[in-house]
Amino acid sequence: MEVSNVMLAFGLTLLAGLSTGIGSAMAFFAKRTNTRFLSISLGFSAGVMIYVSFVEIFLKARTQLSAEYGDVHGTWITVLSFFGGIMLIALIDRFIPKGENPHEIGKVEDMTE
Repeated sequence: MEVSNVMLAFGLTLLAGLSTGIGSAMAFFAKRTNTRFLSISLGFSAGVMIYVSFVEIFLKARTQLSAEYGDVHGTWITVLSFFGGIMLIALIDRFIPKGENPHEIGKVEDMTE
């Protein structure tokens, strides 16, 4: 293992940790809620998570299921399971009362202790 690879790994880890701290500080010191910025940020992070799901997890699941059930059935099981999971999460989100749902946008001004 080369020293440059180790330093790159430590540098990226440090950058990720600092980004988390800076992001939380921005949220902590916000005086008012900027819903436009929040919407854009959440949309970007959702896009990243969906990309990771499709590129990494989806392909690994398809490979494993295709080895077990054959190419056609394995692919169909993977696709149906993926979108079935999305539908299950949507149903759960639908049945949680609006006041209790942590995914509903709330303003900092409306929060009380």
